[in-house]
Amino acid sequence: MKVKFYGTRGSIPVCNRDFLEFGGNTTSLMITRDNGRVAILDAGTGIRQLGIDLAKKKLHQKDLFIGFTHFHWDHIQGFPFFGSAYNPNMIINILAMGKDREINDLEEIFKGQMKPEYFPVPLLSMGAKFNFLKLNSNELTLNGASVRVIKQNHPGGSYGYRIEDNGKSFVFCTDLEHGDSVLPEIVDFCKNADVLIHEAQYTSEQLKSHAGWGHSSYEQAIEVAERAGVKQLVITHHDPEHNDAFLTKREKECQKRYPNCVFARELMEIVI
Repeated sequence: MKVKFYGTRGSIPVCNRDFLEFGGNTTSLMITRDNGRVAILDAGTGIRQLGIDLAKKKLHQKDLFIGFTHFHWDHIQGFPFFGSAYNPNMIINILAMGKDREINDLEEIFKGQMKPEYFPVPLLSMGAKFNFLKLNSNELTLNGASVRVIKQNHPGGSYGYRIEDNGKSFVFCTDLEHGDSVLPEIVDFCKNADVLIHEAQYTSEQLKSHAGWGHSSYEQAIEVAERAGVKQLVITHHDPEHNDAFLTKREKECQKRYPNCVFARELMEIVI
């Protein structure tokens, strides 16, 4: 399996010469399995470039699954610019799985952000065929891969994903607030993963003034990795105020405590 980061930023995209190394697009990941099949997690602004790259590689796959952690703006705002969604030969499966998802109408979420007041092209005129899949289940087998989710503490709700394929596993936990101490159920969910992609939008000091905002600190991400015994930790969902110099310094500090830790950079690829 390979995971490629097309968006590493949280909250809002940023465009500035001080943000070039780690990137300015909001969250979107592309997963490529050993059999060549592609899947996507979240549709922040990074999914625009993801779609361009899919077109260049002339993907023969006729259907795509896009799994969503949740539906805050920074995780869906790139979807109207996703090129594959304009391909009439493509089937786009919008997946929201997990028990107790607080969603009344999954399709309306995407229709809503593409109303004429906000965007010139309505969802149903994009071209692709859309399937909106709201599954009241925490486990799913998808084309031979195991997909599990866990409900996380975040305003409006969010879900972490664990994907296992060919004996390899990675976990994606973003938009997660642990609180005063790391949540044991999250540690259990991440146990022995080959790669843990965990958000860390704030420093411990910043987290004190952002209680209830739904995010984690660098120290909390490392503690989850340590207690879960994961092989590699990738920290993502960088705050829009944190420029390259800030993140480079924090990355070095984190590596002193957890050597096999790296901060996600746009277009970085992790082979699992």
